[in-house]
Amino acid sequence: MGELKYHYEYPHPCVTTDCVIFGFDGTRLNVLLIERGVEPFKGQWAFPGGFLKMAETALEGAKRELFEETGLKDAYIQQFHTFTDPQRDIRDGARVITIAYYALVKKSEVMGGDDAAKAQWFPLDKVPSLAFDHDKILREATHALRRQIHFEPIGFELLPEPFTMTELQRLYEAILNVKFDRRNFCNKMLKLGILNQLEETRLMPNKKEAFLYTFNPENYSELKEKGFRLEF
Repeated sequence: MGELKYHYEYPHPCVTTDCVIFGFDGTRLNVLLIERGVEPFKGQWAFPGGFLKMAETALEGAKRELFEETGLKDAYIQQFHTFTDPQRDIRDGARVITIAYYALVKKSEVMGGDDAAKAQWFPLDKVPSLAFDHDKILREATHALRRQIHFEPIGFELLPEPFTMTELQRLYEAILNVKFDRRNFCNKMLKLGILNQLEETRLMPNKKEAFLYTFNPENYSELKEKGFRLEF
């Protein structure tokens, strides 16, 4: 075989994708972690991820890993950062760049894949020390989620359909780590016009009937085209 044209000898880094999978339990934001079965960091928790295949894009790789770990094919997934620290992987001679995504899923729809026996949900404030630089990845993912919620209706992927106003408020409080006045939050969300109020209600623990809602993506798209930003 002759010499390949434009073929250069130089070290090539490996590329992986890691996915921070968020779920909501009705009160707190949770993340799905996988217990590593091999070295390095055997027995420690980490985010689902793996090496990118030669014939797939980063998004395709992230979706593949997400499906293998959760069984979900159509979850909301968003790239938020690329981590390139030369020392982020401690394996000898390794130079690993990871393209990080976060996914928003309904916990009830997560079926589990090949690693289901090693997967576990953790509340965001109860996450143990993670392998590699995944503690940093989690901080960046959480910050990205909090920023994005002001520009995209991303929180609705975490809620049941339909949902109550209380569930929506608790979700936004969990993501933003704040507390809202119940009446003010309700009035703000209704005035935006991005919710459809249904005729049916749900009996709450306090024995009161609560209206049920669905998200109105058409109205939201119209507001966004006008430069809409959701402020609290």
